[in-house]
Amino acid sequence: MPTLRQSYQNALTSLSARTGTPLPSLVLSFAVLHELTAIIPLAGIFFASRQLGLGERVVGQFIRSDTARDEPSWLNDHLSQWVDEGERWAERVGYRYGIFGFAKGQPFASTDRQASRVIAGDVANAVFAYGMVKALLPVRIGLSLYLSPSFSRRVLDPVRLRVSRLFRKS
Repeated sequence: MPTLRQSYQNALTSLSARTGTPLPSLVLSFAVLHELTAIIPLAGIFFASRQLGLGERVVGQFIRSDTARDEPSWLNDHLSQWVDEGERWAERVGYRYGIFGFAKGQPFASTDRQASRVIAGDVANAVFAYGMVKALLPVRIGLSLYLSPSFSRRVLDPVRLRVSRLFRKS
């Protein structure tokens, strides 16, 4: 009986043969697409929610809704976790790059978030965008898997060939 590693290796090898792309190229293609499907929606959702004022309304409603946070369910647990992670991410990035209303270079200090549970402005939009990208993870993975072979053939393989030509001529 094949091990889990062998079964995955066999499936990936057959996918590589069926699509006509090398396996390392497929893996790199998936990784690049997975990151692109995170960065592009993050920026798009951030700017759209900033324009529509959606981040403050959604995050503010979730924070004010004590009944939603107190009822134990998978969705409420994950939403609460995503809001907390998003707030920490926005603070960390904000202090590092001087965005979202934070001063650049200020040391990141984890403050007591429960005392003043108010998230507003660009921080709320960043938290909303972060949560939406987290919620889109299954779609992002499926899209990355679907587009990996064609991305590999149309983008990575030509780049790989150009780079290899540079080293051959030298």
